[in-house]
Order: sequence, then structure tokens, then C-alpha cells
Amino acid sequence: MRLADRFPVISGVGQSSIGRRQSRSGYQLTLDAILAAVQDAGLTIADIDGLATYPGPVVPISAGFVGPDLYEIQDGLGLNLNWHLSVAQGPAQFMSLMPTALAVATGLCRHAVVFRTTTESSAQGIGGRRGHDELLTEADGTMAWLLAAGTVSAANWASFFINRHMADYGTTKEQFGSIVVTERANAAHNPAAVQRAPLSLDDYLASRIISTPLSLFDCDMAVDGSIAVVLSNRSTTGDLRHWVNIEAMGSAQRNRPYWEHWPNLHTMASHDAADHMWGQTDLRPKDVDFAQVYDAFSPFVIFWLEGLGFCKPGEGGPFVEGGGRISLEGQLPVNTFGGQLSGGRMHGWGFLAEAVRQLRGECGARQVNNAEVGVVGVGGGASASSLLLTKGS
Repeated sequence: MRLADRFPVISGVGQSSIGRRQSRSGYQLTLDAILAAVQDAGLTIADIDGLATYPGPVVPISAGFVGPDLYEIQDGLGLNLNWHLSVAQGPAQFMSLMPTALAVATGLCRHAVVFRTTTESSAQGIGGRRGHDELLTEADGTMAWLLAAGTVSAANWASFFINRHMADYGTTKEQFGSIVVTERANAAHNPAAVQRAPLSLDDYLASRIISTPLSLFDCDMAVDGSIAVVLSNRSTTGDLRHWVNIEAMGSAQRNRPYWEHWPNLHTMASHDAADHMWGQTDLRPKDVDFAQVYDAFSPFVIFWLEGLGFCKPGEGGPFVEGGGRISLEGQLPVNTFGGQLSGGRMHGWGFLAEAVRQLRGECGARQVNNAEVGVVGVGGGASASSLLLTKGS
């Protein structure tokens, strides 16, 4: 039996309002997203017997990073659970989704909600970013070296990889700009996107530097919001309004789990996750109709496209150059909702929600024609995960 025949289906997707400094609690946003997802699946709250989230009650990287406690949500919705999970480490932003998918597949629960909530934008507005300068004033391990060198931001760590790619392959700042401008054009067709105003390549090139070569528009944007999906056992499809199939999942991490110890700065963990995913299916990159891939920083899109096999190593820059190939009408539409650069940073979950809607044909002016296979890749640096999804019913 194929793995895909054992995996659950994604039966519902829902989201709260997503925006800057919404002045609503993570608890309120989460309830909105979950109730919308359950309704979307054609189920009721009484049908839900599984609940999971990431990252759970851990020391936050920044204020607003951690959503509401799992048990607060269980109590607020009156859920009777057979499966519950709150996890802080695993295969990047889908570290809660993947084990929950396995729990649903094996019958530990029938219908599970997995959610991700952030209020980072509001947290920044009332107190600024609480980052490594506060949490790691006395650091040990590898952070002791990074902190001493002043490299305390993911933008700093990512720049090591990006500068190496540019030096060895001739990748250019203008090629990064093609990604940014294309995603902004896509966001113009997404009413929920945070940034929808037109952006030109000249605007991009004129933006201030954050960490060379990354400038302002290369970096994703903190928002408040919540996204939830419902995973349902395949035996329940007769009770569902619609569903999307999980064809394959990639979670591999085959190198040391640190940015600064990565053996090959031409790749990221996306390469491992993609290789793991493709090993579970007969589908190949040529069969994919669109890609929703992580863009915490715009060059991550290039690392994902190369890692997923849409182009050879070193050819990601020419692949995205000018934006035509990755536009809505192009060979491989990428980040059709605006990505995190224009849609807002939902820590990878916006990509999953968009992929489900694309496969259901619900995206209006940004809909990809005849979308039947889509890939989602989240994470970067030393941790990543990927999903291959196919059209259901």
C-alpha cells in the first residue's frame, strides 16, 4: 500500500483576520480560525477528537511568538480529546502537523485540528522585539560564539548562505527582487494580504539594508493571526464537504542541526526534506502545478526551488529572474497569495492554507489554472519540512 493511501486528508482550513497590531488576543484569534476550519470541513466541534499546536508553552524567541495554551483552547471549545500535542522541536513549522497526521492515520483520533497562532506584531508595538539580546545575555553552546560576534538574528545567519550562493553562482540582488515584486503582485489579488500596494524593482533596490545583502523588502513581516486545518481519517470522507489529499511528507534532517555548522552553504535543510518527500511518491517536480515555499527572506525561495528539484543547484537565480516563470501565468506559480513578504508571517501556515484553497479552486483572480498537484515547503536553514498535496473531492 502506498503511504498516500494511509495518510489522512485535509478536510478543512480556516483563518482569523490577519494583520498588523489587531489588538485581539491570541485566544480570540485561535477560536475564530478553528471554528472556521471545522465549519469548512462540514463538521461540528463535537466531531473533533484531536488537537495540536506549535510551539506550545516554551520560552519564546520573541514576544508574541507563542500562541495560546493547548488546554485553554480545549477547555474553551469543550473538546473531548483522544489525541493532543504541543511540541517545540521537530520538522520546522509543520512539527505539530506531521505527528498529528500519523495519529489520525493510525486511528488514535478521527478528526484533528492543528493550529498556529502568532501575535508578534502587537507584541512589537507594545514592547519591541524580545529577542536574543534579552533572553540570551548569558548564552552557552553555539549561541555563545554567535552572540559574541553580534550575529543574533536569523537575517545574519541566512546572509552567510546567501552571500556564498551569490559568490559561487553569480546570483544577483535583482533576482531576489524578482521574487519580492512577483509576490507583491500576487498579494494584490489577495484581500487578506497585509501589503497590497504596487512595488517596483526600483523600490526594492532602494530599500535600506538589514543584513547584507538582505534589505527591508527581503524580510517577512510580523502580523497577528491564526490559521487552523482539520485532518480527517480517510474512512470519514463520506461525511466531509471536500478534502485535499496528502501525497507525501518530508521531514528529513541529515546534517548537524545548526546553521553555523551546515556542511554546504549552497543548500539548506529544504534539500533534505524535499529528498525525503520525493522518495514516497511516483510524482516528480514536472507534475507540480504550483509551489508555496518559505520566504522568511526572499532568497529562501531560491534555496527551496533548487532543493525541490525545479532547477539545478546554482540555477535558482536565473529561474526566478524577471518573475515571469514564477508568476501566476508562469511555468511554476510561486507563493500565489503574496507569501510572507507581502501576506504576513504566519510561520509557514499561510502556504498550507493557500495550497489547500488552490487545489479546491477557490482563489479567484489568483487561481492557478487546472491546479491538481501542489507542493508546500516551510522552514529554512537547519530545519525544514515539506508536503506534496493533490486535488481531492
